[in-house]
Amino acid sequence: MIEKTLYSRILDKKKQLDKLRPFPKSALEKLRERIIVEWTYNSDAIEGNSLTLKETKLVLEDGLTIKGKSLKEHLEAINHKDAIEFVEKLVNKKSRIDTLAIRQIHSLILSKIDNKEAGKYRNVSVSISGSNYKPPESISIPHLMADFNKWLKSKKSQYNTIEYAAIAHFKLVHIHPFVDGNGRTARLLTNLILIKYGFPPIVVLKVDRKKYYDSLEKGHRDNLKDFVNFIARSVERSLAIWIEAIKPTKEQKPHQKYLPLSEVCKDSPYSQEYLSLLARRSKIEAAKFGRNWYSSKEAIKKYINSLK
Repeated sequence: MIEKTLYSRILDKKKQLDKLRPFPKSALEKLRERIIVEWTYNSDAIEGNSLTLKETKLVLEDGLTIKGKSLKEHLEAINHKDAIEFVEKLVNKKSRIDTLAIRQIHSLILSKIDNKEAGKYRNVSVSISGSNYKPPESISIPHLMADFNKWLKSKKSQYNTIEYAAIAHFKLVHIHPFVDGNGRTARLLTNLILIKYGFPPIVVLKVDRKKYYDSLEKGHRDNLKDFVNFIARSVERSLAIWIEAIKPTKEQKPHQKYLPLSEVCKDSPYSQEYLSLLARRSKIEAAKFGRNWYSSKEAIKKYINSLK
């Protein structure tokens, strides 16, 4: 399912990251703090939370209350951090990935927001805003989740880790077992799988919300390729961030560092717009930070050589 060139780059980056193990404690702790804030901000923002990245950081790290923001928005941020820490515990304990873990994650997501529904399968019909897909009726949820539990236990060997994590994500939102919090729970499940099998966690960016939902919508129509590749590109971005954060500065060659495409295009035969197109299609090694694509001179050289 994953495009070959994209998967090849991911495996190459994974090898680079593994060579840096064991990670320096100080660098790892700083990176973990950064990822928790970014992961929480983006995941909540996708669902409509109005806290900014800076406000999310103040809530999580300093325990501050942000004027003009609702109690629910504060709780969503705090709960999401608690859920991340629970996922880390599951990985450290080498716990099984199953529907019990999923319900425990969901329980933390809705804690103090909707205790009645936290960790419980829905018993009402629901619809997905902006989607033509109609989730299953509530009477089918226990049976569908039992089948999903069997799938989680038996299908890992049939897919590579990224495909397995992406398909698990899709299957959970396709069943839509909870009244609220399905998306956040699915993204946490994806990272539980990735972390368990040696990958860093990914962050689905708020700015990619439309692409994320569009690829899920295609999945509901039995076309999972776009969604799997969307998750794969997020994995590549995360690996790039981790390598850059962990790798000693003296070992980083100038031409290997990520630069804005506006800089990269100066020494290449391609325009910034064309490089952006290549990045979006996974033809060159690139990562998205915020709204902008970044790549390297080395990546452009590799692409040119591949054409030859």
